Amino acid sequence: MTPLPLVLAAASTPTTPTADTGDTAWLLAATALVLLMTPGLALFYGGMVRTKSVLNMLMMSFVSIALVTVVWLLAGYSLAFGDDTFAGLIGGFDHLGMAGIGPDTLTGTVPTLLFTTFQLTFAIITAALISGAVADRTKFAAWLVFVPVWTLLVYVPVAHWVWGPDGWIANALGALDFAGGLVVEIASGASGLALALVLGPRIGFRKDAMRPHNLPLVVLGAGLLWFGWLGFNGGSALGANGLAAASLLNTLVAGCTGLLGWLFVEQRRDGHPTTFGAASGAVAGLVAITPACGTVGVVGATVVGLAAGVVCSYAVGWKFRIGYDDSLDVVGVHFVGGVVGTLLIGLFATAAMTGGKEGLFYGGGLGQLGRQAVAVVAVAAYTFLVTYGIGKLIDRLMGFRASEEQEMTGLDQTVHAESAYDHGVFGHGAPAAAPTHSAAPRKVTP
Repeated sequence: MTPLPLVLAAASTPTTPTADTGDTAWLLAATALVLLMTPGLALFYGGMVRTKSVLNMLMMSFVSIALVTVVWLLAGYSLAFGDDTFAGLIGGFDHLGMAGIGPDTLTGTVPTLLFTTFQLTFAIITAALISGAVADRTKFAAWLVFVPVWTLLVYVPVAHWVWGPDGWIANALGALDFAGGLVVEIASGASGLALALVLGPRIGFRKDAMRPHNLPLVVLGAGLLWFGWLGFNGGSALGANGLAAASLLNTLVAGCTGLLGWLFVEQRRDGHPTTFGAASGAVAGLVAITPACGTVGVVGATVVGLAAGVVCSYAVGWKFRIGYDDSLDVVGVHFVGGVVGTLLIGLFATAAMTGGKEGLFYGGGLGQLGRQAVAVVAVAAYTFLVTYGIGKLIDRLMGFRASEEQEMTGLDQTVHAESAYDHGVFGHGAPAAAPTHSAAPRKVTP
């Protein structure tokens, strides 16, 4: 079973053998599954905010689909997956605007156009994930500027480091990231923290209640994310093969144990297992298994998911103690979960999955764990610093945060001139109540 970076290095020209129809069919399905994850994320986030900003939350995810697609096809794919041009740091300009890539061009055994689209869906959801850290207070016009700039300056280089031909993390360092623990989870989590610090906390943070307004919507979004994640991880094998099957099973297992781990903590700490905890725990487990799904066995996947469910359930409370306002816990779930999964590769990687590299518990020593740690630090530091710089620049040029009046009234009405709910109908004709603040997104004692 060939690791993903080696498959990418085998990208071919139109004169090479035809695509494998089975591999192509599976990747077509996986691509559709991953694209569905962004609307799923929109519902997940939309249920977590208060009623006055639901539509704005949905819009931030949906507009990311459009913005990232344009940027990716114009330059992002070429710079991320084009031939390396400088020390494993960035790709080339040969495929700007998809130049030189036709229907018969192959990457491994699948059409390059399909591989490009599959990778595009990863870039889309990574950008959309960041919106959860700055929910309820972001100027929509600033978000429209931030997403394409961030995609080019942050996501594209990191994708090249990890998955591109001769990327330094995969090749020179030798760290493993099968489906995006570094590229998607840690990058979005560190970037979300940076942007949250640029914007500052919401009005009433640590004072007013800010509970999720629609838990069924949260659970529906989590279910769609889980469904799409099977394509996210299983599709990263780039073939209809045993590695895809193993990755898919590991994904299912880790989501389950992540859910159970989170509920265990809730029951022990709060005395109540919650639907919100179940949804959050499943997502935490899925986040953690993302880098490891193609490198660990079922036992490893079980531990990875369980560890993420437990650790992330505590990590979401850090924001109250430290004082950063990560509105929907992008840091606590995606960054922390990504770190957990990426590091545990160094303990549970098996040669049967990786084709050679092994973790500490399988006779590989501490070397792989060290490589994973270096990769985590490098990606986290780069993405945090560059995102902070982008955020500060946009804030200086046009302002990144919505006005106090917009934030208090709600972004749905003040920015989009819409309302998610007709309060008059639900209240049998009674006038809508003034917007109120609800509780913290998660039941955590400040």
